[in-house]
Amino acid sequence: MVNILLTDKCVRQCPYCFAGREMARSAATEFLSLENVVYLADFLRRSGQRRVSLIGGEPTLHPEFVDIVLYFLARHFEVTVFTSGILSDARLAEVETYLAKASPNRLTFVCNVNDPALTPATDDAGERLARFLEIAGRWSMLGFNIYRDDFSLDFAFDLFRRYDLKRTLRLGIAHPTASGENAFLHVDRIGPAIARLQGFKADFQRLGIAPSLDCGFPLCQFSDADLGWLVRLGGRANFTCRPAIDITPDMEVYACFPLATAERASLFAFDTLEAMMAHFAAQHARLRADRPGIYDACATCEHRARGTCAGGASCQIALEHRTEKWVRFSEKSDA
Repeated sequence: MVNILLTDKCVRQCPYCFAGREMARSAATEFLSLENVVYLADFLRRSGQRRVSLIGGEPTLHPEFVDIVLYFLARHFEVTVFTSGILSDARLAEVETYLAKASPNRLTFVCNVNDPALTPATDDAGERLARFLEIAGRWSMLGFNIYRDDFSLDFAFDLFRRYDLKRTLRLGIAHPTASGENAFLHVDRIGPAIARLQGFKADFQRLGIAPSLDCGFPLCQFSDADLGWLVRLGGRANFTCRPAIDITPDMEVYACFPLATAERASLFAFDTLEAMMAHFAAQHARLRADRPGIYDACATCEHRARGTCAGGASCQIALEHRTEKWVRFSEKSDA
């Protein structure tokens, strides 16, 4: 799926944010223009792509946010919006009024939430989130980024009990930026974090919530019983690490936020999405040329050899070998 940044502005400052440097970067354009929205829709349809993610920053800050969602829906895309759920009253009223007829099968809000005990909300963020879930709950699932191994999901289960949400909890590992300046889950803490996750099996089952694992989870840290539990609950697990194309408001592209400084290109340099994916897949291959995975055992792992596991996230490898690799990428990018 392609991720389109509607804006680089955000309403939160999460300690694990791997987009922080990108958000602070002085872009030529603060908001994606409607002209470029049309260009992107044409580009994606020409490439046979029918799904799109709208992200940020906080995508709902875009002045024409609702119009952009409606446009993609009218062009027969499935739309996923990644949001904090912290919307202004005016924007929330627009969502309630103009998206009321949107099918939950074609529109999904992934509401990224933080544990209020570990990442306290500021001002009236909690109240705004509650109002958002009351209105947009039927389109919404929750998302949670794991950046430490002593996390709790009790607060998320409470939200599922209180609101009529899609019964999926999207779980991601907080990955490092190139410099590792954000809070993230270090390689040696991924195993304990996954073990912690297993401690919530009874809650997932009791509430009928499917755990959906985002990219970067290593398959070797899950037992066959763990995988069976995921399948029985209707969950999904992504043990791969492929370019997740991010398109900025000024129409630059890169292969995901944590690798944004490794190599960037103009979207207008590509005729098709396939060509763009191939370009950034080659970047990933160069990064993994000397170290195929985050663990030493990845080099001989049967799961990696079969392609069922990527051996962890490329950005974890980039951080470990950043001096050599990032210089090499920078030289190539400037050529």
